[in-house]
This record gives sequence, structure tokens and C-alpha cells, in this order.
Amino acid sequence: MKISYNWLRQFLQIDWEAERAGELLTDLGLEVEGIETKESIKGSLAGIVVGEVLTCIQHPNADRLKITTVNLGSGEPVQIVCGAPNVAAGQKVPVATIGTTLYDEKGEGFKIKKGKIRGEESHGMICAEDELGLGSSHDGIMILDPSLVPGTPGAEVFNVEKDEVFEIGLTPNRADAMSHFGVARDLRAGLHATRYQHRINFSIGK
Repeated sequence: MKISYNWLRQFLQIDWEAERAGELLTDLGLEVEGIETKESIKGSLAGIVVGEVLTCIQHPNADRLKITTVNLGSGEPVQIVCGAPNVAAGQKVPVATIGTTLYDEKGEGFKIKKGKIRGEESHGMICAEDELGLGSSHDGIMILDPSLVPGTPGAEVFNVEKDEVFEIGLTPNRADAMSHFGVARDLRAGLHATRYQHRINFSIGK
């Protein structure tokens, strides 16, 4: 039986990691055989932030490239070489920062690294929607709402959802736990028994 941890937390306000909650459920007789992470976008846009393009000039060694300086909301602006035809100063754009892993259409990841493109340093990547897994367009970079604050995580901008799903090996004598409500009830009881009741709020009405 599959149980969503996000759904359980609609009944219980609990700040435990899924692994710890799964251990408690197993101790209570609801054996968690595995925990699978589900993401609405692969990678959950980790490392993607809103950037503000401060300057944009022609690359001296490449006709189709531009050199931009981008405000990422913290620290000094960074230089990013961009090949999109629609990049311009004043835009708010999604930026994959150094160390970010992006995924292609086959789900294979590649990491963004500091590098040089035609002799000019590039500290990140301004992204098109297909590079973020948000669509298929590669005509140019995404232009975001101008009211967005630089440094805002991409996961917040695009409402990325992430969940951990418990695979529970339910025995025939536990029909009472054949629902999210039933599992939440057992988890609540276990939390009380381990003296963490002050960290939860169980409500039937949610």
C-alpha cells in the first residue's frame, strides 16, 4: 500500500524526515518496505534561482554569444556567457548556479560547472524552459515576471511539488490502517508514546 507523506502531514504537523517517520511506523506494526521520492519536476529545480540581467554585451570572439552580468540576489553579480537570441539587460531569468544538476529529455543529469566559453568565464547558465523540464521550447531563455526578487528559488516560482511515498506491507489484520487517515492515526499514537506530542497537532478536520 502506498501512502503519501505529504498527505499524512495534512493531519499531522510533523517536522521529521520521512525516514524517521517510516522507522516509527515500522515499529508500530506498519512495516515500511521502502520510501520513494516523487517530484513534479525531476531534480525539483534545486540550484535554480531568479537572476536579474544587469548588463548584456556582445561576446568579442563569437557572433552568437553574449556576455552578461547577473544579480543572483546574494554576493557580487556573476558573469554568464549566454547564446540565447532574446537575452537582454533588465530581464528576470532562471539561472542554474554552479553545482546545479540539470536533466535532459531522457532523465540523464549533467552538472553546471564554472568554465570558459571562447575565452570568457561563465559562472552558471541562463535557462530555456526545456532545460528546466518545464516544456519543450528552446527558442530562447525564459523571461520571468519582472516583479520577482533576485535569488528567489525556482522551486517557489514554479510551484514544484516533492513528496515521499511510503510502501507499507499491510497485513490482513490491519484493515483499520488501509487509508491515509488510519496511518496518520497510528503515527499520532506513536508520536505521543515517544513523548513528541508537543511537536504535533492532529486534527480530524484537515
